[in-house]
Amino acid sequence: MIYPLSMHAHGRLRARRPWLVLAGAVLVVAAVATVGFLRPWSAPAATTAPAAVAQSAPLAPAALALPESPRVLVFGDSWVYGSAAIEPTLGFAYVAGADLGWDVVVDGVRGSGYLKPGLDGPAYGERIAALDPTLDPDLVIIEGSINDRRLYPAGYREAVTAAWDALAATYPDAAIVVLGPSPQVLPVQKATARIDRDLAELAGDRGWWYISPVTDGWITDANYATVIDTSELGRNHPSTEGHAYLAERLGKALAAISGETGIVADAPLGGDPLLP
Repeated sequence: MIYPLSMHAHGRLRARRPWLVLAGAVLVVAAVATVGFLRPWSAPAATTAPAAVAQSAPLAPAALALPESPRVLVFGDSWVYGSAAIEPTLGFAYVAGADLGWDVVVDGVRGSGYLKPGLDGPAYGERIAALDPTLDPDLVIIEGSINDRRLYPAGYREAVTAAWDALAATYPDAAIVVLGPSPQVLPVQKATARIDRDLAELAGDRGWWYISPVTDGWITDANYATVIDTSELGRNHPSTEGHAYLAERLGKALAAISGETGIVADAPLGGDPLLP
């Protein structure tokens, strides 16, 4: 092969040297790399691992503090209504109000829950929207509900969250205590136990007190026949005696979260919590 020749400055002929071209290209690449190193703004941004998202811990509720003769709204289902008592006004909400010196307002609708409409009114969310905003309670106790157990879990937590948001907005100055569902049969049904756990978690996220008749063993094999009326008329609701017992347990639970040292909530009556 014949390589092209070039004329030297002094007129001598010599062959071109391809290695010089290659060396020049290497120098150009090195220069570009050096400029890129010295100009960090032109380099791609370094990737970093995403920071771990810290899970928020449940808020610690403040001790319950009520004035003398407080106005208390007890809101819930047929247990609040006083079903199966000789008279509805012998239901646990009325009895607790009388025993504890409350100006009590009882709002119970039979068969209702966060998801389920009741016999005498709609579900909790719609009922809360209809509450009198001028009531101005010092304390709201929202109870239940086992009535949601057949509809749970679809939409349950969302319904609870919406109802509680509305309740807090309606009575922003009130203390709110959530009273979980009480078992109408033993052993505790799985859906009731799961509802209890959901409500406990959601209340904890808000810094609200949660009272669990399920976990605290309010109703056990030892007292079931006395507390629950299993007749066709009672339909697994508390008897008159049962309502009085529930009022006593509620009073002791409220005393415990109020920091009162003279009264302590009872330990579970049957030992371990009754969970399925």
